[in-house]
Amino acid sequence: MREGVTEMSQRIHTIHTVSLWICIVIGIIVFGAMAYTIYAHRRSKPPEPADFHEHLGVEIIWTIIPVLILAGLAVPAAKTLIDIEDNSNASMTVLITGSQWKWHYQYLDADIDYYSNLATPTTQINSCLIDLFCDLPDEQGIAKPLRESNENYLLEVDKPLVLPANRKVRFLMTSNDVIHSWWVPDFAVKQDALPGFINEAWANVPEPGTYRGQCTELCGKDHAYMPVVVDVRPEAEFDQWVEDQRIAKELASGQAVADREKTWSLAELMEIGEGVYSTHCATCHQPNGEGQGTTYPALDGSEIATGPIPVHIDRVMNGKEATEMQAWAPQLSDRDLAAVVTYERNAWGNTTQDVVQPRTIFENR
Repeated sequence: MREGVTEMSQRIHTIHTVSLWICIVIGIIVFGAMAYTIYAHRRSKPPEPADFHEHLGVEIIWTIIPVLILAGLAVPAAKTLIDIEDNSNASMTVLITGSQWKWHYQYLDADIDYYSNLATPTTQINSCLIDLFCDLPDEQGIAKPLRESNENYLLEVDKPLVLPANRKVRFLMTSNDVIHSWWVPDFAVKQDALPGFINEAWANVPEPGTYRGQCTELCGKDHAYMPVVVDVRPEAEFDQWVEDQRIAKELASGQAVADREKTWSLAELMEIGEGVYSTHCATCHQPNGEGQGTTYPALDGSEIATGPIPVHIDRVMNGKEATEMQAWAPQLSDRDLAAVVTYERNAWGNTTQDVVQPRTIFENR
């Protein structure tokens, strides 16, 4: 069991280690006594039967010793469990929402929110799925596994969760589709994210750095592609990051207005839409738009992608209930939504020549 960096993770590690050694010592004594008894009283050496029936002192001893051992383990373990559940006096609160297959982070005290997606290139993942060893020549022409060229293979994201060092941070965990589980072993934090419920956890990280984890609840097709990355920064640097996010949000708001006022060409939207589709849609619907059975239907030649534009926009923005088609309106900008709808209507064998403008998306929000 790794020691971790937080005071709580180190307490858990200590209890785990002490408990393990106690079990080892007990095991050695018990199995040693068994081995001796089996050998000393083997059939070839008939033992003399004992002439006593019971011994009160022995019974008291083997009752008191286990009670003391269990009490010695139970008291610190119970205190640690109580402290694990103590989410009071937190300096900030982050709402973590799991969805297939990304994390949504909302800083409830700072009006900041964003999605965190896997950043390992799709080409690298596909190569590794085809060839388990993924041998590619390096700069010296020596073949080496592709995954070795990226030590954080499947453990990197586009936007990590940014936290301050030396501050108690309260986490609220939930999900908007299936059960997920947010786990960072260095923090000793592992909490299920359940749809319709909110679970709590907390961490106070003393050392700045990058800490990685994963979703640890089997949550569907891309469960393996749902990493957790936490970027812990010094307090002053974190405060500056919060201010930078506020400024960036204001700039993005102004850019969104400019995007709505501009009339975009088909070529411009197709270029942007291809990138949006590759990042967010290709996992399920495939890069060639052929889909994967009825769960992830094909878009090439589909009734949605070639039918009425309002229906297509509604499906992309609001998703479809009781399916894995999620709502993208909260996740993508007006420009990106317009671009991906335009791309889907004009890519592969779809040749509608329809152009959806960002202002149309804005009017449908």
